[in-house]
Amino acid sequence: MEINLLDLLPQTKRDPKARAAAKTAEDRMIAKRFDKDFFDGDRRHGYGGYHYDGRWLPVAQRIIDYYQLPADARILDIGAGKGFLMHDFLQLLPQASVRGLEVSQYAKENAYGEMGGLIDLGSAEHLPYDDKSFDLVISINSIHNLPPDLCKQALREIERVSRAHKYVTLDAWRNEEEHQALLDWILTAETYMSVDDWVKLFNEVGYTGDYWWFIP
Repeated sequence: MEINLLDLLPQTKRDPKARAAAKTAEDRMIAKRFDKDFFDGDRRHGYGGYHYDGRWLPVAQRIIDYYQLPADARILDIGAGKGFLMHDFLQLLPQASVRGLEVSQYAKENAYGEMGGLIDLGSAEHLPYDDKSFDLVISINSIHNLPPDLCKQALREIERVSRAHKYVTLDAWRNEEEHQALLDWILTAETYMSVDDWVKLFNEVGYTGDYWWFIP
């Protein structure tokens, strides 16, 4: 089902036209390394400084409430970054078992608090977990960084390791204006399409979870 569970995040003002005018092929190449430059380097390469500020705490509570997660829930965050959302899940559900998956060694080594020890290095098309391992599998603005075939496989893997709930957010558009804004904005995405085409893809691969869109 289409649902925005990120609506409690502070709204970030973005200027896709300005980014399009400034970004280069080299900027995209640097961003796709997902190292220090992406997380804590210049804004043209990614976040421009990725630090914990508590903004994910109300989002974590919203997700817990929406899915009615039990106190001992098993949660997987794919594309966990520095583990901010993982940390906030554990603040709210201290008995939960939370894991993160992340392609970035830098993010794992610079994770918030003790989260680095809970983050596994890997990519979403090959999840190193057993079938039906998690009550919730979540991936926010992450698996669209894979090329189409691997993105499809990642959705199948999410389906495989979840025993209950699944939630992904992905780069998308509803009209040509949003399409152009997305093309202007993206640095790392390899798979992006209209919301209607994403829904068709979900049906193709058998993804049955919830979803929402990143539209700059």
